[in-house]
Amino acid sequence: MLTTLALVLSVLSFNAQAADAAKGQELYKACIQCHGADGMGVVEQEAPKIAGQFDWYIISSIKQFKAGVERKNPKMLPYIQGLSNSDIEDLAAYISAMK
Repeated sequence: MLTTLALVLSVLSFNAQAADAAKGQELYKACIQCHGADGMGVVEQEAPKIAGQFDWYIISSIKQFKAGVERKNPKMLPYIQGLSNSDIEDLAAYISAMK
C-alpha cells in the first residue's frame, strides 16, 4: 500500500513540474546561431538538426555536454553551462515540439 501511494505521489509531483515550452522558446534564442531558427541545423557550424528530437534525448545530451564526460563540445559549453535542470527541461520541451 505504501509503495502504491509513493508511486502515485511521484507521478503527481512529476506532472506538477511539467516543462514550460514557452520558456524553452525564449531559451532557444541562444541556440539559433548554430542550430537555426527552425532547429534544422547549420552546416557551417557543424550543428545537427535537433527539431522534433525526443525531449529525453535533448535533456540527456545537454547534461552530458555540460558534464563534459561522455560527450564533449567546447563550442556549445558557453551556451549551456548556466542552464539549470529546469531550464534544460523547458528547452527540451520546446525543441521536441518544433517541426
